[in-house]
Amino acid sequence: MSLTPEAIATLSRVSTATITTVLLKKGLRNVWMRGSRPLRPGQPRLVGPAFTLRFVPAREDLATPESWSSPISTRTAIEAMPEGCIAVVDAMGVTDAGIFGDILCARMAKRGVAALVTDGVVRDLEGVLGTGLPVWCDGFAAPPSVAGLTFVGWGEPIGCGGVAIFPNDIIVADQDGAVVIPAAFLDLILAEGAEQERMEAWIVDQVNAGAVLPGLYPMNAETKARYAASKK
Repeated sequence: MSLTPEAIATLSRVSTATITTVLLKKGLRNVWMRGSRPLRPGQPRLVGPAFTLRFVPAREDLATPESWSSPISTRTAIEAMPEGCIAVVDAMGVTDAGIFGDILCARMAKRGVAALVTDGVVRDLEGVLGTGLPVWCDGFAAPPSVAGLTFVGWGEPIGCGGVAIFPNDIIVADQDGAVVIPAAFLDLILAEGAEQERMEAWIVDQVNAGAVLPGLYPMNAETKARYAASKK
């Protein structure tokens, strides 16, 4: 199933917490990217296909300011990003070299990139925030990327925050962080994610009405029957 506008609308109503629960039931435990937190509080939940980028440790002959003009550079990669994608960047968890700054983020925003997700950090914080590009990262630092990293390519499988990300996997990011939905599991999340949200909202209503948790969460047979009746 492709990531249609209808699918994006559905996923925008399903939290990352719910997605991790649904995937856990199918045996997928490692889908939440460690270190990827919303840079700005209140960023809306966003959904998009992954556009992957990868850094490796800095090597002095390659990680230079001159490398920014190379055909294999973050600048070139940004020009290949399709509208609506979420750029997912493997920065190896390095937190003392900013992978992108305000100018690169401004160009991404201009190209219609939905968001940036990384296990690394950004630089030029005030400027990055000013671009309006939603960012999930592990903080911010003044030094440029070449102070600690070498950019090596895009459009290939990466590891971000300890999670395997393949190009065109589906990324959902909200206030709890960023998760991956493997493409083969998209139809499952579309079918079960919204129902999980409805069920948990009903449970919260029951708790607010004074119900006790045993038998309610998780549901026993009687509670399941009451929930089913509530949907009729």
